[in-house]
Amino acid sequence: MGQCIYCGNDAGLLRKFHKDCKSRYEAGQKKLTELALSAAKGSADLTTTRTAVDSIVAGSFIRPEELKTTLVNGFEVSVHQALEDGIITQDEEDALDKYKDYFRLTQNDLDTGGAFTKLVQAGVLRDLMDGKIPKRINITGQIPFNLQKSEELVWVFQDVKYYEVRSRTSYSGGYSGMSVRVAKGLYYRTGSFRGNPIVTSEATHAGTGILGITTKHIYFAGGQKAFRVPYQKIVSFTPYSDGFGLQRDAQTAKPQSFVVGDGWFVYNLVVNLSKLL
Repeated sequence: MGQCIYCGNDAGLLRKFHKDCKSRYEAGQKKLTELALSAAKGSADLTTTRTAVDSIVAGSFIRPEELKTTLVNGFEVSVHQALEDGIITQDEEDALDKYKDYFRLTQNDLDTGGAFTKLVQAGVLRDLMDGKIPKRINITGQIPFNLQKSEELVWVFQDVKYYEVRSRTSYSGGYSGMSVRVAKGLYYRTGSFRGNPIVTSEATHAGTGILGITTKHIYFAGGQKAFRVPYQKIVSFTPYSDGFGLQRDAQTAKPQSFVVGDGWFVYNLVVNLSKLL
């Protein structure tokens, strides 16, 4: 006899579950998903939702860890749906915060897929668009940047790949001309020794390190390179799917780029901070 994976009782020969138990379980999961999404959006009273959740769990063979997963999924889906218009409103953020606290979900619970970080990042961008300096991160330990007076750190990225555009020169054609023998073992060459120079540019990985975004500068600190770039010296930003590039205001300056893994956030962050100045 096999045991039912839902109720734990005998399911019958070569069977893993009762059909009725499976139906109750699936219906319960569906209802929980709807309740979690509605509560995370702020469309349902949290106390009423909790009562309904407890009732469903009791009658649907849903284990505590499965309930927690469903509650986390409700948070994640709500964040992604709220971001469809590009920004999360204060009301949406407040509803998500209350949902998190009410169901005792931790940052680690909610950030497995990056949803909690996305929520904080959206809040940072909203603060900037409202003309406010974001104060949403707490740094423990020392940072490798020497911040200037009245300068505030807004965000930090770790394991950032830094690229510089460098020029390489090659020649096409090579030697052309003739050789005239003037003595035993000696030759006099005429013509050109090099062909036409071809200059190409390519992005070269110049280091991996920490990228700091402040109210005045962009900082980078790697194993072999460390520098800061004032926003006032940047003439343009380039968005990438996984980072951003910048061009300094200097005749000899070459394009620089940073791969942080999230181009949407970092590009909007540096552009809005530069405008805030």
